[in-house]
Amino acid sequence: MIPFIGRVDEQRVLNGLVAGVREGHSGTLVLVGEAGTGKTTLLDRAVEDREDIRVVRISGVESERVLGFAALHRLLRPWLSAVDTLPPPQRDALHTAFGRLAGVTADRYLVSMAALTLLAEAATPQPLLCVIDDAHWLDRESAEVLAFVARRLHAESIGLLFATRPYGTTAVDGLPVLTVPGLPGDDAGTLLAAGTTGHLDGTVAAAIVAGTGGNPLALVELAQNLTAEQLTGIAPLPDPLPVGALLENHFLRQVRSLPEQTQTLLLILSATPPGDQVLLWRAAGHLGVAADRADPALAAGVLTAGLDFRHPLIRSAVYRGADPAARRRVHAALAAVCDPVLDVDRRAWHRAEATIGLDEQVATELVEAADRASVRGGHAARAAFLSRAADLSPDPRTQAARLVAAARAHLVLGDPGAAHEMLERAERGLDEPVLRAVARQTRATVEMYSDRFARTPATLLEAARSIAGLDDSLARKMMFEALQAVLFTDHRVTAVPLPELSRQVLTSPIGLPENPTCSDLFLYGYANRVAVGYRPAVPLLRAALTALASDDNVEREVLPLAVVSRYAADELWDDEAGRQAWKRLEARDRATGALGTLQTTIMVGAVWELRAGRFAAAGALHDELTELAAVVGHAHRMGIQRIEWLAWTGREEQIRAVAAEPGIGFDDHVQGCVAVLEIALGRYQEALACLLPWVDRDWPGAAVRSLHEIVEAGVRGGDHRAAKAALARLEERVPVSDTPWGWGLLARCRALMADDSHAEPLYREAIEQLGRTQVATELARAHLLYGEWLRRCRRRGDARVELRTAYDMFSRMGAEAFAERARVELAATGENPLRIGDRAGQGLLTAQERQVASLAAGGATNSEIAARLFLSTSTVEYHLTKVFRKLGITSRRRLAQALGG
Repeated sequence: MIPFIGRVDEQRVLNGLVAGVREGHSGTLVLVGEAGTGKTTLLDRAVEDREDIRVVRISGVESERVLGFAALHRLLRPWLSAVDTLPPPQRDALHTAFGRLAGVTADRYLVSMAALTLLAEAATPQPLLCVIDDAHWLDRESAEVLAFVARRLHAESIGLLFATRPYGTTAVDGLPVLTVPGLPGDDAGTLLAAGTTGHLDGTVAAAIVAGTGGNPLALVELAQNLTAEQLTGIAPLPDPLPVGALLENHFLRQVRSLPEQTQTLLLILSATPPGDQVLLWRAAGHLGVAADRADPALAAGVLTAGLDFRHPLIRSAVYRGADPAARRRVHAALAAVCDPVLDVDRRAWHRAEATIGLDEQVATELVEAADRASVRGGHAARAAFLSRAADLSPDPRTQAARLVAAARAHLVLGDPGAAHEMLERAERGLDEPVLRAVARQTRATVEMYSDRFARTPATLLEAARSIAGLDDSLARKMMFEALQAVLFTDHRVTAVPLPELSRQVLTSPIGLPENPTCSDLFLYGYANRVAVGYRPAVPLLRAALTALASDDNVEREVLPLAVVSRYAADELWDDEAGRQAWKRLEARDRATGALGTLQTTIMVGAVWELRAGRFAAAGALHDELTELAAVVGHAHRMGIQRIEWLAWTGREEQIRAVAAEPGIGFDDHVQGCVAVLEIALGRYQEALACLLPWVDRDWPGAAVRSLHEIVEAGVRGGDHRAAKAALARLEERVPVSDTPWGWGLLARCRALMADDSHAEPLYREAIEQLGRTQVATELARAHLLYGEWLRRCRRRGDARVELRTAYDMFSRMGAEAFAERARVELAATGENPLRIGDRAGQGLLTAQERQVASLAAGGATNSEIAARLFLSTSTVEYHLTKVFRKLGITSRRRLAQALGG
């Protein structure tokens, strides 16, 4: 037996992770190295003699890469009986992913949360170590779920060990990595000598070590297979030496020296899930291969006693190196013996792999498998099934339809390159109008993924026009996507400006349907707002927000409606409808695990929390957004997303740094946020410089948020013309919207413009109206402005009441710049409150501790917090314990007070 040599540092890292798991912590490590560097051996050493830790181990299988969740199913097999104890959404998602439940769509992230919960519960009685070898062969769905779990582990007594080749799977990017190179010279020489019998020439040994780069598997194989003449230097060494990909050829030569039926058995084994002895021997029997045909492979050391390959590289060498006809025969046999009910998708894939040429029946089975994969959340499997179905399709139109569907599946996966390839292949078969329009729609999405927005709206409008009268519902959806592309990208879209797009929507023969969805109402509401005017848009936007709260179609809507709904609420100055829309979308996204749209929903939620004066809650949402972006694997632009929070909390240096980033400073939202800070600091002309360039554009959602700011900055900065123009627009629109938020801002602006004999009742009206809303920031500003006016009127006693109210409100919120402005005004009345400072202990909390603490202060249970933040309950308990210690409290009842709520 060849001894284990070297790898002291690698073992120290692995042993440290295992020790942490034993002590109640969790850890993840990805071993990365070329084939043969010893990753599997290191994993073996890490898990041996660990009686106090439960070890579960799987390996990726090349032939299973298209079968979504196949590897995850093998990993979780010991605990499948406990799936029914999971929270219902997680339970149903996992059952659906594994094909055990029909009629429910499984979202990837609910499946991921279910896996995390299941593993956390499994680790409660005994620490758990999950080992995933050959991760580069995992199906994409399983890889992403396991990476999700790895990123959420903290205090569950779970260890996750992956082994993969360089560039093997992007799913594990960002996880802790341990690089496993070849052995250093001395250790490599020792390993080579330990495997040889007889004399080993020193010069030959040095040449082998150098030629293999110290690759342990290559050294072991050479030690066992070189002749005595080669080892002593009498005969030349093989050139090149078998390293990396050449090792597969080396193993393949060994396999091809075995009897033909033994080779067939090995090929069946390479295409069968590890450990599935029943399927292996059924297929072998179908091909007439007797069980004793395994003996030559056992004798040659190709197979272990447990009938598995001695090294994972042999499995891939056997499968990839097989004759294509032999591989098709094996797949045909596996298809024949697969359970036609329980294993229908695996059977369909094996049938496809057994087919050469065109076969519509097999292609149809693949399309059916793709539909089932979509329901299970297996979008990578759906894309693979549809692409292969297209290969087998005799009819060019059918082939094109399947390629377009595959392209859309690739887009769901965030792979625009693969989607573009599918669309290119589909081009010659796109002679049916609706299919051609869907292909255009897909191309437009590819452009958006590639950050090429200029042509996107035009492409979508062309596609919508082409199917008017054929599929009006789809056409309206395309126009809505075009509208969103312009709204979200603002000045970057030049091909179709928003006014032109709005006119095209309104002149289209499609029209608003008799029973419109909320997206239909948003489409025509915004189009009227831009192309016709404010008044006709209000009932449509209001109806859209109402429909959003009740329309069942929202559950099937994949577009990020949160921003569209927030803009509509801003247009109407309707905080109640805006918050309801946000809550509805948040509940939908969290319940379904739709983390892609949840990111947008969280951003909007932070705005509503900010306006309500709950700055800590808004900050916690931003922290969650950062965490979520890491989980999903998307880049998160922290500054631009937090900029409104930065403005209101008075972070002058940070907000100016964000605004100075290339391209960002030209955004009207950014400039509006900078203007809020300038007003808080009393820099009114600077605030106007931020706001005035954008007013004439009258951009939906943005202009109305700036009108009251322009009035205050204009009055205080001496630009009464700008103030009057902004007030005139407010007086035109507020009566149409007819909401307390709008009336309150209008009254406050009128008070600023009024002479002293008429101002006071207007200030009081502003406070009364804004007091009926949840827009606490604007209510506090009304108290501040009223107090400032009272002080200038030399009514110090009355001024103190208003200024103290404003100061207390701003201080509790954490609006430091506005609080300081109120403090200075109070000081001028003879009262000297302390300067606002950080609340004791809060600055010590980490981002995730703030999230957990904020939710716990709001009354959420540990299970509810875990589900919302995609954590285990063990991690929630761990964070709460640290929060209590840092804040100096002992119970949840004191959390709200300690957090300043």
